[in-house]
Amino acid sequence: MSGLRRQALRLVTRVMSARMDSIASIPELRAFAGAGSKGRRLPRGATACSAVARGVPVEWITPAVVSSEATILYLHGGGWVLGWYNSHRWMVASICAAASCRALAVDYRLAPEDPFPAALKDCLSAYRWLIGEGTSASTIVLAGDSAGGNLVLSVMMALRDAGDPMPAAAVCISAMTDLAGTGDSLLRKRDALLSAKTVMSWAGAYVGDQDPRTPLISPLYGDFAGLPPLLVQAGADEILLSDSLRLAERAGAAGVDVRLSVWPGMWHVWHTLVPYLPEAQDAVSAIGAFVDEVCPATHSVVSAGEG
Repeated sequence: MSGLRRQALRLVTRVMSARMDSIASIPELRAFAGAGSKGRRLPRGATACSAVARGVPVEWITPAVVSSEATILYLHGGGWVLGWYNSHRWMVASICAAASCRALAVDYRLAPEDPFPAALKDCLSAYRWLIGEGTSASTIVLAGDSAGGNLVLSVMMALRDAGDPMPAAAVCISAMTDLAGTGDSLLRKRDALLSAKTVMSWAGAYVGDQDPRTPLISPLYGDFAGLPPLLVQAGADEILLSDSLRLAERAGAAGVDVRLSVWPGMWHVWHTLVPYLPEAQDAVSAIGAFVDEVCPATHSVVSAGEG
């Protein structure tokens, strides 16, 4: 049954991908991708609360039960051109449930209106705001998918170089780490969600007139020394697989505790299909276990409605 479900969801994903590829206008693309996001859609028991972090819009996501002191700072994907929509809100809430902790999602500025380094600056501001509000860096786990996975790495490199306290760990889901597009999987793989043309077009909007090999744009070319433990998840069928494989290799060579998981038959950020796709639920559960490992649960249990 899971095989048939996977095939059906892959087909649905391909249809949506084809529709997105046919839309040339960024505003129209955002309207299509964000359809149905006007009302917050969350798993049962989860809550969402908007806030502002040093001028950056953010959203607290809290699951039904919180038993961990960890806070996930989540940086959403969308190729730097798409925003914070219900597909990501649902996925992040599911990750929070798996980790029994809250998350702060960053609704950073988007390209092409605001190219690099706008998104990076917003994410750094949110992290520093979180620290300023009394959250210990040792309880923060950075996490992000696709463009957000890229920003996770860039944020940590910028924090390290600036002498800021580092987070406890980080999670990169289907991260794009090389905006120069040199990975062989970019053209070799047939991803259900993304095409190489779309990926490079969106990346170009973010890069603007900068060198795409600039480390804070493409962290694959940066220095990984001193970064905290890193969980890297990628689908075996996704066009950005090479970005994750090379990320894990270079981070490991720099002495980072990196765990790489490549999921057979999966495409770009399959996690958004939790809980309908078993592989998505398994991947989300693995993230929860990782967060619990780096930030062990406390003995107190708090319901979302209690505080």
